[in-house]
Amino acid sequence: MKKKYDVVGMGNALVDMEFKVSDQFLAENGVEKGFMTLVDEERQNELMGVINTAEAKKQCGGSAANSVIAVSQFGGNSYYNCRVANDNLGRFFVEDLKAAGVDHNLNVDHLEDGITGKCLVMVTDDAERTMNTFLGITQDFSIADINESIINDGEFLYIEGYLITSPNGKAAMKAAKKLAEQSGTKVALTFSDPAMVKYFKEGFVEVIGASVDLLFCNEEEAMLYTGKENLKDAREELKKVAKHFVITQGKNGAMIFDGDTFIDIEPYPTQAVDSNGAGDMFAGAFLYGITNGHSYASSGKLASLASSKIVSQFGPRLEWHEAKEILERLNPEL
Repeated sequence: MKKKYDVVGMGNALVDMEFKVSDQFLAENGVEKGFMTLVDEERQNELMGVINTAEAKKQCGGSAANSVIAVSQFGGNSYYNCRVANDNLGRFFVEDLKAAGVDHNLNVDHLEDGITGKCLVMVTDDAERTMNTFLGITQDFSIADINESIINDGEFLYIEGYLITSPNGKAAMKAAKKLAEQSGTKVALTFSDPAMVKYFKEGFVEVIGASVDLLFCNEEEAMLYTGKENLKDAREELKKVAKHFVITQGKNGAMIFDGDTFIDIEPYPTQAVDSNGAGDMFAGAFLYGITNGHSYASSGKLASLASSKIVSQFGPRLEWHEAKEILERLNPEL
């Protein structure tokens, strides 16, 4: 019998605020291009003081949040486990998640005091995204926030790699994975960002343990984690830690290991303007596909097309009609 949720996600809850900036802006303000950097509130406010915040596009986000929203937009059932504060951004997050059709653990009448996290997403003309993130209350996400019955209700538990940066987050990742394994829920993990693998590899080794059912990463993350200098060797090494995996390759598409063979997923031609959210969209669309009767190959096609649409526009999320159009376009192949 199919479970209530296709995907139960857990991760940071951040209000994303996206801006167009120049390489010169990043250099002048000491921002490391192409990475997600954790900053304190003072540093984030300093950057906001020199950016035209009036032009910001604001959405509820966080890596795994973007993915479970994608699952919902394609017609799946998803849930998000996270933490926000009792402030304007926290209430905005709850309402935006609700509007996206995602169930969640948040009660707007009983939110905790604190500051909701937010992420400044700075996009340059080459479509590269650079993020400065103040975690706020989401850095306190812990085992206490995990709902065992909800994990049991999921076909997949999808764990965001960004949680690895705090001891309590890492503990929550390990505990949730164990609960999922005990209940027969498959476990998917995303590395989230090369910096996470570079600086927190030992933590990921702890979380992964013997293996995960499904791993999402890009080429750089695959080579950083395995310590290999080329993708061919890295993918062989990943077989030891993941029963199935997806390696996204940007403009070159993606590579999927379905447990037996490698499947090359062709890219869909697009004019890239913003890479923010492309990996999140790929994961969400792919998870929707494999939990709704589609093969790994056809799910990869869906994910590739959806992520190509994301990089051709600003923001990490599709409009509802765009998700429907993508499904209709691929319907004969799915």
